[in-house]
Amino acid sequence: MPTLGLGLAAVGRPAYITGGRAADLPDRSPDALRRRCHDLLDLACRLGVRHIDVARSYGRSEEFVADWLRERPEVPRDLFVASKWGYTYTGGWSLTADKHEVKDHSLAAFLRQREETRALLGDRLDIYRIHSLTPDSPALTDTALHRALAELAAEGVRIGISTSGPRQADALRAALEVTVDGAPLFSSVQSTWNPLEPSVAPALAEAHAAGWLVVVKEGVANGRLVGAEAPETLRRIAAELDAGTDAVALAAAFHQPWTDVVLSGAATETQLTSNATAASLTLTERHLAALAELAEPAETYWRTRSSRAWS
Repeated sequence: MPTLGLGLAAVGRPAYITGGRAADLPDRSPDALRRRCHDLLDLACRLGVRHIDVARSYGRSEEFVADWLRERPEVPRDLFVASKWGYTYTGGWSLTADKHEVKDHSLAAFLRQREETRALLGDRLDIYRIHSLTPDSPALTDTALHRALAELAAEGVRIGISTSGPRQADALRAALEVTVDGAPLFSSVQSTWNPLEPSVAPALAEAHAAGWLVVVKEGVANGRLVGAEAPETLRRIAAELDAGTDAVALAAAFHQPWTDVVLSGAATETQLTSNATAASLTLTERHLAALAELAEPAETYWRTRSSRAWS
């Protein structure tokens, strides 16, 4: 059965592309976001969440998780901590930064960020993913990088990728072919999948069949599937099931046969509690067919996503 995970993209730094941030996070000082992260992590553990997702570019998310783990030795050892390298946070804790993150998939970037992650998470790092791998990334062909990643895998860290953009499926299929000394390098993928953007589904099924851990991110489309932005079809199904639109959207991901983990990107405890109800929500074939009709062309979806303001 798929399980719920918690991603900290929205609360590890002051600015992100989700909506409603001024109301959800009125105080976005480092101390306030540290407290918010810790509260969400505490609640996640009570809800049975065992997969936490952070990244080097999510501001101070790794630091916040490291502090939380140090302060709570009772945290179950079966908690998976996944991080990502390949983007550097450059926002300077500002809402109006010209650039909030910069992409670099080079070997040098990996070696630097690996040590930054190790310094914070130590032996609690379970999965390290290339952040937003695309088909044109040098990370797909850099054999020196592949060997460095394989060395980390030999230490017990699972190596994976995350995908973004209209060609997610192409990037994933290319990654499925990457080997080191004849053995597959990658064994985990985190991809954007939701009723508006389901195009990567066939490739995720292939990854699942190959034994990869498949994690769904952006299940509520950065806010487009909640509240006033939610399509009428989604609101109608939610009313019928007496559930939140967020729960229905995430439940659609739970119903996919290739899903292992569905990430919540909650910024508040109320949101996380509502997201968690998705795991027990039953969608009928009629519901799933209606949600499938919400799908947009991938290019349209990603163009809309890229136009969302950081706030």
